[in-house]
Amino acid sequence: MKTDAIKWTDDGKVSLLDQTLLPREARYIEIDSVTGMIEAIRSLRVRGAPLIGIAAAMGLVAHADTQIASGNVPDDADGAIKWLESAGEELANARPTAVNLAWAVKRMIEAVRTSLHSEDSTSNAFANVLRHEADLIWEEDAEMCRVIGDAGADLLEAGGSILTHCNTGMLATGGIGTAFGVIRTLHDRGKLEMAYACEARPLKQGARLTAWELTRIDAPGTVLVDSAAGALMQKGAVDAVIVGADRIAANGDVANKIGTLNLAVLAKRFGIPFYVAAPSSTVDYNTPTGDDIEIEMRSRNEIETVDGVEVFNPAFDVTSEHFVTGIITERGVIKSPYIENLANAFSDGEE
Repeated sequence: MKTDAIKWTDDGKVSLLDQTLLPREARYIEIDSVTGMIEAIRSLRVRGAPLIGIAAAMGLVAHADTQIASGNVPDDADGAIKWLESAGEELANARPTAVNLAWAVKRMIEAVRTSLHSEDSTSNAFANVLRHEADLIWEEDAEMCRVIGDAGADLLEAGGSILTHCNTGMLATGGIGTAFGVIRTLHDRGKLEMAYACEARPLKQGARLTAWELTRIDAPGTVLVDSAAGALMQKGAVDAVIVGADRIAANGDVANKIGTLNLAVLAKRFGIPFYVAAPSSTVDYNTPTGDDIEIEMRSRNEIETVDGVEVFNPAFDVTSEHFVTGIITERGVIKSPYIENLANAFSDGEE
């Protein structure tokens, strides 16, 4: 099952569900330029590491189509590739922490470089290669979500109550989701007692988006403020914590929505398994540890406070691999030592 948070329009533009308006309003916006996609990514109209990668790939397609029609793309292979590299670099820098964005842009460029240098270059060939690769990235992510959902549900065969953070469903991926995909699969199997969603301040992706997705599948859900997670665990209400990831370092350290580290430490204290669900595209072998991950800082305007005080508003934090019980991927559940087992599981991945 593919997400409906992103679509192609009949005339080749990208149609995005504007997530800043949810759950009050479900409105789609159309994008046909790199500039428009960068704005959508930075403003969180589209969000979630895997979906950002898909949106970036599709945005390059729509941008190329528009620029080809205007005669702004060189018709020779070298010129077309340089043009794409320039547009891709601008797009890849839209948000720094989620590795899927740069990964998808690089993959699009490599697909064009391989194809156009193996045949005569034409504008049509350039556009066709881009569209094919973007669709492939989307289809692969949807399938990875399905497999991750099954792997996680098999791991938690007894079911129970799951605590999650931020949003990792169809609003964040190309399919049913990563951590949310596990929750959804458990629900489909009749094994989900309760899905607890942390509010995920300051933008409340849990209270707004995960809650909305839970209602769409008629799953039992409860929203809690982030600071109530410890009390919930203390009373024995949580059987497992499952979160997504925006980047996983080679050693297994995990960058995810701010507040994830708090949950990992609390889960360790109360003896609750803490799982990360993510596709292989989120693993960054070029980042040795979490210390090497650039953390995006967001505007002070997202925090309601008073003038005259400073605001500390990181979008993400880094959880040490020591707190991670396992990483649920499309290649199965990876356990410690992660620096060896991640590399072995994805030996054909990007290194």
